[in-house]
Amino acid sequence: MGTNANVKSVERVVVRLAGDSGDGMQLTGNELTRASALAGNDVATFPDYPAEIRAPAGTLAGVSGFQLHFASQDIFTPGDEPDVLVAMNPAAFKKNIGDLKPGGLAIVNQSAFIKNNLRKVGYDESPLEDPVLNERFRIVPIEMNAQVERALENEGLSTKEIGRSKNFWALGLLYWLYGRNADKQLKWIDEKFANKKKFAESNKKVFLAGHAFGETAELFGESYRVEAATTDPGHYRNIMGNQALVTGLVAAAQKSGLEMVLGSYPITPASDILHAMSRFRHYGCSTVQAEDEIAAIGVAIGASYGGAIGVCSTSGPGLALKGEALGLAHIVELPLVVVNVQRGGPSTGLPTKTEQSDLLQALFGRNGDAPLPVLAAKSPADCFDAAYEAVRIATKYMTPVILMSDGYVANGSEPWRLPDLQKLKAIEVNVRVEPEGYEVYQRDETTLARDWVIPGTPGMEHRVGGLEKDSLSGEVSYVPENHAEMCRVRAEKVRGVQAEIDAPELYGDLDGDTLIVGWGGTFGALRQACDDANEEGLGVAHCHLRWIHPFAPQLDAILKRYRNVLVCELNSGQLAFLLRATFLKDVKSFTKVEGQPFRIREVLAEIQKLQGSSNA
Repeated sequence: MGTNANVKSVERVVVRLAGDSGDGMQLTGNELTRASALAGNDVATFPDYPAEIRAPAGTLAGVSGFQLHFASQDIFTPGDEPDVLVAMNPAAFKKNIGDLKPGGLAIVNQSAFIKNNLRKVGYDESPLEDPVLNERFRIVPIEMNAQVERALENEGLSTKEIGRSKNFWALGLLYWLYGRNADKQLKWIDEKFANKKKFAESNKKVFLAGHAFGETAELFGESYRVEAATTDPGHYRNIMGNQALVTGLVAAAQKSGLEMVLGSYPITPASDILHAMSRFRHYGCSTVQAEDEIAAIGVAIGASYGGAIGVCSTSGPGLALKGEALGLAHIVELPLVVVNVQRGGPSTGLPTKTEQSDLLQALFGRNGDAPLPVLAAKSPADCFDAAYEAVRIATKYMTPVILMSDGYVANGSEPWRLPDLQKLKAIEVNVRVEPEGYEVYQRDETTLARDWVIPGTPGMEHRVGGLEKDSLSGEVSYVPENHAEMCRVRAEKVRGVQAEIDAPELYGDLDGDTLIVGWGGTFGALRQACDDANEEGLGVAHCHLRWIHPFAPQLDAILKRYRNVLVCELNSGQLAFLLRATFLKDVKSFTKVEGQPFRIREVLAEIQKLQGSSNA
């Protein structure tokens, strides 16, 4: 296919797609992401879903967005402000135009800017003619609906079916604008609609029409080229966080030689874990969609008692409901992995928005003294490693483990280098079959883990439950000294996980005055802000925590070597609270609770502010 003779090379591009929930923005974004990954670019994405299942069409509440950052070099975030905004209606335009970079390109579906749609979002007249906006941005209105209708006028489709195709028209235009391989997209459409040939042909026609429009309309003057990024040799795929997490769980099950059972109740943004795991039943992984959150963790605990790896996936409200059962798994000492994909809270909160406000709940949200190992994934690809590690620790130490993710990590995507499975750490399983001398709570001298005995093993019948048990026999015990000893040993076992924790990586200016600390999905923004700060000569290092409980043993010395420690998190300061209490270090807290991730410039501004005040 032809290309624009005026092609401009750029290092990176941030594109935001926005439209109504039914406009197909997520599919369009995923396809542009796939094309960029196939072109060899580094990519990072951020889907932004409306909280309403189906908000009224054309309203601000119903706007669905997808941001993609692709580049010829390593990138860490989906970007701050977009270079290009594709807005399918006035609501999408109004909600997103303020984020567009000055001089940025706004491609707008002018067909949707009718009086009724304008009135829904408070416009008295079309903003596309606003001289202030046109001076600040490069606004290109296109009658997309008319273009789609023209392309499909002889296809015998209904008006509704024709309207659903406009996202493919926009995708074709973007393919032309960034020199993507259209032939591969046409092949994908054929495969996607293999059982619906009519729609395959119509979507291909619309896609090609959008591509041809970019070529011939002369509205843009130039197209753009982003060279392939330099990457380490290996096999890569683009992967979303929830997909990577499931892949890590399945790999751990295979490595351990055990079956895995996921008990789950559907909850946003963790539901995709249940969907993805259900595809691995041929690898010994079973899924049970339970009637509620309590039943889901009951299924997982029962699976662990029966000799499988029990897993359950949830979000903040579900974790709250699982509190008592988590205490049961703790006192019975069974391997269990609970995945908490955090969202905005409290209560039902913001189901489709990201947050990190469940940290203290994960650490302390159970009655009695019931400490558990807690770790967090920092990026979509990192979910694989974090999930694998969670299973390894749960089985080695015979304890429940809480794995923290969040909506930003779970729904985002990035290139993932497929690991060498032979190099993954071994997963130790202490299943005992020898009855001689068996005591239910006798322990491994190193890990303090009790033996895992499968029910029905001859001569090893035993009973466990939520009542306190004798420190050896497992019989119910109310002896005060025994209870104190059991609480101490269970806590000591969890502290022993420190032996598995590598020293936190320090990045940036290791001799500077300022350290920024984060956990979970804030990684990308903090890492890029660190780089930007050091380009300004500010002397900043970055430390990102994988383990929240227990902390890495080296963390105390790391915190104390820096004059300024800035803890950045998407809550009201929960990690900062823990660090102050644990290490008696006067850390500074920078927080954001808006349901949105940090922007790089926000973190950079806070670093500049901190250094300015400390040097005053």
